[in-house]
Amino acid sequence: MSGIAIGRLQEERKCWRKDHPFGFIAKPSKNPDGTWNLMNWECGIPGKKGTLWEGGLYPLRMIFKDDYPISPPKCKFEPPLFHPNIYPSGTVCLSLLDEERDWKPAVTIKQILLGIQDLLNDPNIKDPAQADAYSTFSSDRVEYDRRVKAQARQFPPEKFASGH
Repeated sequence: MSGIAIGRLQEERKCWRKDHPFGFIAKPSKNPDGTWNLMNWECGIPGKKGTLWEGGLYPLRMIFKDDYPISPPKCKFEPPLFHPNIYPSGTVCLSLLDEERDWKPAVTIKQILLGIQDLLNDPNIKDPAQADAYSTFSSDRVEYDRRVKAQARQFPPEKFASGH
């Protein structure tokens, strides 16, 4: 494991514990022996107030490579969400997480999670990753809104606290 990645992730964890946006969760997962795995984080992104996503806390896994922060983490909703910019595998399609586009080593875990929260309510339909959600969003907004609201009910914050 890269000392640079581990050092940066330890720093990120300290900063997060001191100051993080209300309702968000981000912590390293635990190894079978009870130690922290800094390369694999369990996160929860709350739906923004006043949006279709409100009321849900969406479970996301962040997987870091040894060359982090040179390369971005892989961010994956588990289980996958119905959304135009989330691949059927659950992986988030966002330029901020793309080395070839907007990723910069200075981007923090907090910025990534806030960016994904913004993406939930404001999909980038020029960069679709999920055909079903994209076509529903584009052609039947009533059905899209219904499915998003149903999803919010599927992921209440209490469910997350109990280990999803």
